[in-house]
Amino acid sequence: MLKRFIERPVLSTVISVLIVLLGVLGLLKLPIEQYPYISPPTVQVNATYSGANTSAVLNSVIIPLEQQINGVEGMTYMTSTATNTGSANISIFFEVGRDPDQAAVDVQNRISAATGKLPQSVIQNGITVRKQQTSNVLIISVYSDKKDYDQTFLQNYAAINVIPQLQRVSGVGGANVFGNVMTYAMRIWLKPDVMAIYGVTPADVSAALAEQNLNAAPGVFGQNSNQPFQYVITYTGTLVSTNDFGNIIIKSMGNGQYLRLKDIARIELGAQTYTGSTATDGKPSLGIAISQTPGSNAREVIINCKKVIEQAAKLFPDGVKFVYLVDINNFLSASIEKVVHTLIECFLLVFLVILLFLQDVRSTIIHGISVPVSIIGTFFFLYLFGFSVNLLTLFALVLAIGIVVDDAIVVVEAVHAKLEHGYTSPRKAAIDAMREIAPAIISITLVMASVFLPVTFVTGSAGVFYRQFGITLAISIMISALNALTLCPALAAMFLKPPAHIQEDKEGEKMTFGKRFGRAFNAGYNTLVHQYTKGVHFLSKKTWLVFIIILLFAGFFFALMKKTPTSFVPSEDMGTIFVNVTLPPGSTMERV
Repeated sequence: MLKRFIERPVLSTVISVLIVLLGVLGLLKLPIEQYPYISPPTVQVNATYSGANTSAVLNSVIIPLEQQINGVEGMTYMTSTATNTGSANISIFFEVGRDPDQAAVDVQNRISAATGKLPQSVIQNGITVRKQQTSNVLIISVYSDKKDYDQTFLQNYAAINVIPQLQRVSGVGGANVFGNVMTYAMRIWLKPDVMAIYGVTPADVSAALAEQNLNAAPGVFGQNSNQPFQYVITYTGTLVSTNDFGNIIIKSMGNGQYLRLKDIARIELGAQTYTGSTATDGKPSLGIAISQTPGSNAREVIINCKKVIEQAAKLFPDGVKFVYLVDINNFLSASIEKVVHTLIECFLLVFLVILLFLQDVRSTIIHGISVPVSIIGTFFFLYLFGFSVNLLTLFALVLAIGIVVDDAIVVVEAVHAKLEHGYTSPRKAAIDAMREIAPAIISITLVMASVFLPVTFVTGSAGVFYRQFGITLAISIMISALNALTLCPALAAMFLKPPAHIQEDKEGEKMTFGKRFGRAFNAGYNTLVHQYTKGVHFLSKKTWLVFIIILLFAGFFFALMKKTPTSFVPSEDMGTIFVNVTLPPGSTMERV
């Protein structure tokens, strides 16, 4: 079977070309990220109980929801928060690998069973269930140089013109505004002293708002009658201006007089909440945080979001600008670039060493062709397994270069040995050499793969790291074995020649630099081998000394393990500083 690949080099070449093409296709499709996605899927549940304090939100909203959500399939734990502004938030964390879409559906079904226990105003406001990413890949600040555009205007402008476009970018899991909600709202500031004079309570105001500020279907005049025309009844519907709200009738005062809302309250178009503010360089602004969906390409998500915001910025009002506060792409690109440089350097050093020892350009070319096939072909299988291009998989490929080259070296050295022992036909030498070493190549591959494959059974977040690292190495090793059995012997049969260095140099023949260097290197190498052999003979006679050296190294290694700090991933500078200052409870915005 192996003889066929040597006699038909086109077949071997086609197999390798197919592996490279599939690898290139996989590389183009693979997402790029710093580390594998190990964060547990999280579902956020948000509800609003208008006017309620923390205790009311906790007892009326959070506890009923938690009782129903608790125990949902795949859940590990959940946390909840309640505020004095009436907002409730529950975060449900699931096992790593759980489908976030299915998790959100399961949580939504549990919440449906709890709606009967919730206050009516909470149900009217709606309960939001959404997948939540644990980190943001891009944070944008939109700010204004002019006082005419305050934070409320900026947030409403972004909500209409910017955020919807960002949410449509492929791979964006969310485009959320930092801080409190500053969208426009009709603010009704009640005057308690005036209300007390007229005997009006906040409940009366709420009832009047519910009765006189609504949309309805009033019907049609003349429908299904003997009239020649019909008329669709229209009316203003929900109120939109401060004057409309001010004219809402609260109660009749008699004698044709009415108490209106403007008589007992100050009405203005303001922000929905006033519990926070955002500033960039002291100017009013809003922050937009972009998170990605699991499995998406972080680099492409950031690039496409930048295109959207830069295109939208052309239509910004005069004085409104934007700046990138956090851009993970800068750190991601620098990290990946360093690893790629290391990959190239390792690749060049391997072939320099091969050229140095074999002193044969033809042999080096065989390795220069076979190793990239193994490395590039690995990307196709990474795509099939749902992995990504990250620091772990690239680091595995860096190590793989030194491993996959072994198979090619074994083949080339075996063919070289045949040629040095009298073979004049490279094809015959390759066939006989492969007949001898093929079982060894297969056994080497199985042994190396068996070292890395068991890590795929490690569970949890650490298992995700080791799984991608181990499988990447195992795949590249198996592809290199395939190359060693097909492409390498075919190339050796085509390129290798009976070595000229075994022939005696003719007297007076001019010595080239390559020959002088080769002789000097071989002489030095032979001296080193001789010294090494003497050392081995010495240690073989004093086995007690070998055991002492091993024990010393083992003790030194154990001491280093105890003193070296441990961590899941190394700490790295992301180029961003976050500072959190907490004031005593009850502090006002002015104090902050």
